[in-house]
Amino acid sequence: MPRLARLDAPGVLHHVMGRGIERRKIFWNDKDRVDFIDRLAGVVEQGGMDIYAWTLIPNHFHLLCKTKNWPLSTSMRRILTGYAVNFNKRHKRRGHLFQNRYKSIVCQEDSYLKELVRYIHLNLLRSGIVKDMRELNHCSWSGHSALAGKVDRKWQDCEYVLSYFGKGRQAQKNYLRYVEKGIPQGRRPELVGGGLIRSLGGWSAVLALRRREQKQASDTRILGDGEFVQEVTSDLDDLVKKNLRLSGQQVDIVILGERVCKKHGISLGELCSGSRRGEIVEARRIVFWIAVRELGHSGADVARYLGVTNSCVTKSVSSGKKPDMRNYVNHV
Repeated sequence: MPRLARLDAPGVLHHVMGRGIERRKIFWNDKDRVDFIDRLAGVVEQGGMDIYAWTLIPNHFHLLCKTKNWPLSTSMRRILTGYAVNFNKRHKRRGHLFQNRYKSIVCQEDSYLKELVRYIHLNLLRSGIVKDMRELNHCSWSGHSALAGKVDRKWQDCEYVLSYFGKGRQAQKNYLRYVEKGIPQGRRPELVGGGLIRSLGGWSAVLALRRREQKQASDTRILGDGEFVQEVTSDLDDLVKKNLRLSGQQVDIVILGERVCKKHGISLGELCSGSRRGEIVEARRIVFWIAVRELGHSGADVARYLGVTNSCVTKSVSSGKKPDMRNYVNHV
């Protein structure tokens, strides 16, 4: 199933996430966690990246970093491949350890660095691995303990993160207060993906923007405003730019669905209802094709939006005839 290539832009902030295959544990014990941390430290010490935040959960990890002398893909390959090989040796197992490829989102630093540092470190609390801020401050399995001043971790760039909170000891106090204030917010789905809906904080904000007839560029691989998206993608080739937009307009799955429904005279509810009426089946097929083949969305994302199975999307895209794009690009 085609999908957009990662953005490996140098010198930008990346939120990287990786999960165990079938959501299984990738950290079985402290030896595993220490091995992974040592690999993070090694990449930093060799000049591959700066690391601002990180958390190890039994079946996944989060990493907030900025690329330096190596592409992100090089750093992550050194970390994950070596870790998986050693993990399998330690635990006498075979096969893949990680689920598919890691996920990486390019993030607008000034708007999101503080929020992401807090979100990533509070994962330990949300997951029940620690029960309160006191335990979080002393836990060795995230970057928070270094920012809190409880662990000396030279490879982690605490100075840069704390500079967002002031100077000296006051910066550390301000950081701790900021993290604690984030506990009631719970899970923050808008911070773990890119695209216009996530960048604006939800679909209602997108609708408000559209009512004011304001357009912003967007990309599912980027968490940031339209100006930042354009800056990051300015050097992309024509093929990738085509995936970013149709006819100069940002198009995500929801907006595409609205356009197709309008063209075919059906409602979004009918599109997602599973109805076998000819007009609805044809509209659904067109959404499958354009979303996957032209916009680069994953089949899983399209399937979730339309309430169908992955195999339904795959079969349709593989056997379907390409629709006339002009009917949907220009039909606003």
